[in-house]
Amino acid sequence: MGLENLGGWHLVVIVLVGLFVFGPDRLPKAISDGLRMLRTVRQMARDATGDLGRELGTDLRLEDLHPKTFVRKHLLSEADEAALRKPLQDLYDDVRETAQHVHRDARTAVAAANTGARETAGPAAPPAARPSWDDVT
Repeated sequence: MGLENLGGWHLVVIVLVGLFVFGPDRLPKAISDGLRMLRTVRQMARDATGDLGRELGTDLRLEDLHPKTFVRKHLLSEADEAALRKPLQDLYDDVRETAQHVHRDARTAVAAANTGARETAGPAAPPAARPSWDDVT
């Protein structure tokens, strides 16, 4: 989770709100306290996962605590997982192959239409002269 979704205007608004709430004298101290708290929370999370991993006797990462990952890693064997994936993988392969055929057929049709349009157009005819006001009167 980073700051990639925060734009320039968002940062300006955050700084202005911080200036109004804390004042220009206490804002740098508030920022440093907030960053220190964030570092402490991150370190506590790392320590907790390390302690949990040591207690369980396994290499534990935060991603492993997600229910889907936990079930896949600890309850299903590789053969079971492959058996669950096979019908969907076959369906995916069929859909992909069909999409490739449709794409190839569409390209062939566009190429044929472009070639046929060039052949039927022939040389360009000169534009017809537009009648002027003098011709009508």
